[in-house]
Amino acid sequence: MRRSEFLDALSLNSLKNKDYVVIAATLFFMIMSVFAFVNFQADIEKIHFERMTTWWGVTISYIALTLLVLQLSFLAYLLFLYVKYKAVKAVSNEQLPTCTVIVPAYNEGKLVYETLLSLADSDYPHEKLQILSIDDGSKDDTWQWMLRAKAILGNRLTIYQQPKNMGKRHALYLGFKEGTGDVFVTVDSDSIVKEDTLRNLVSPFAVHAKCGAVAGNVRVLNKEKGLIPKMLNVSFVFSFEFVRSAQSAIGSVLCTPGALAAYRKDAVMNCLEDWMNQTFMGQPSDIGEDRAMTNMILKQGKHVLFQKNALVYTNIPEKYKSLYKMFIRWERSNVRENIMMSQFAFTKFRKESTIGPRILLVMQWVKVIMAYPLLLLLLFFVVTHPVLFVCTSLAGIFVFSSIQMFFYAKKYNISEAFLAYTYSVFYLFTLFWITPYAIATASRRGWLTRDLPAV
Repeated sequence: MRRSEFLDALSLNSLKNKDYVVIAATLFFMIMSVFAFVNFQADIEKIHFERMTTWWGVTISYIALTLLVLQLSFLAYLLFLYVKYKAVKAVSNEQLPTCTVIVPAYNEGKLVYETLLSLADSDYPHEKLQILSIDDGSKDDTWQWMLRAKAILGNRLTIYQQPKNMGKRHALYLGFKEGTGDVFVTVDSDSIVKEDTLRNLVSPFAVHAKCGAVAGNVRVLNKEKGLIPKMLNVSFVFSFEFVRSAQSAIGSVLCTPGALAAYRKDAVMNCLEDWMNQTFMGQPSDIGEDRAMTNMILKQGKHVLFQKNALVYTNIPEKYKSLYKMFIRWERSNVRENIMMSQFAFTKFRKESTIGPRILLVMQWVKVIMAYPLLLLLLFFVVTHPVLFVCTSLAGIFVFSSIQMFFYAKKYNISEAFLAYTYSVFYLFTLFWITPYAIATASRRGWLTRDLPAV
């Protein structure tokens, strides 16, 4: 099967019989929880009345009501921005700027070969496209696969090999220093692009002078290999095609993903050394390079956009252990970069309105600040009212996850859309601890994934 046909097929229903069983079980328990929630209404009112007779009960109730109103208002705001969003149409060859694509690789094996070939097959003008790939001291056969790609692509591909593993930021830094294009594109080495991806991703730079960076649209490449990738694919669609579309409408996408992002060269050079030498609590930063670069470009007054039509398909963890490690890394980065963004977001960092970016940042902080109170509240109800907790939680998931479910169903297919419920239940009962743990360990270093299996 040709690459384009394979990638197009990823938008189709990939559920297997066992996946339908899991979805059916999820829906069954949620529907039963809704009925139980109704039947427990008298008990819920009694508990609420007893709680309202204490100062802490009143406090919890008002905080919960405030958070609910805040979240609903924020969702309405995002919906308003989403309706306004429009992706930039692809421009002609003459309008396209010169482009350097940088692919850092570590213990990636054959997939880096596929990544490089997919980039070379792009419909971007060859004379305007430079492809660089850096092997960051891999311990497997990544370098051999890069050499194979070089043998096929010749002068169209330049490859480098770091003498030892120095981290993704160092590999990207080398690419930024060696790149000659007016626009830098970074692509993860486990990601495949479509033929029109680079053209669509880079086009905003040709029509928007204030555009400093562009985020690509990330989908899951290995979604047929397990339930976790399938669930994450549904979650990614909402996170990118709804949330980042809304952020893009105000030129304030908070994170350009490592899987696919583009940066104006001048904007990168303005902050490159600060980015390379960034520290957190006295330690060099070796995670969150994408969010950090985004912050530094926003700080310059540049706009950061999202291109829904610039698709990249990337591998994500298939096992629980690898998944929670990835989430811990992401959440640690969020804590660090929220602090960094707070240092400039409440100043007049650009001529246009800064209200939108501030709203986005405040909602990021609400999640962080409320992580421990909500965790304690969750544990309290698990201990004191376990049945009621399960019923109310599942009923709540049924209501709020329906937003993601309908969004995915409208965009792609209704069968996979029901995984929005399954993922929410999975997250609540197995990943609820990620944010509190990441906050407590925000200063820790380490990528956590990409290590070779122990022999």
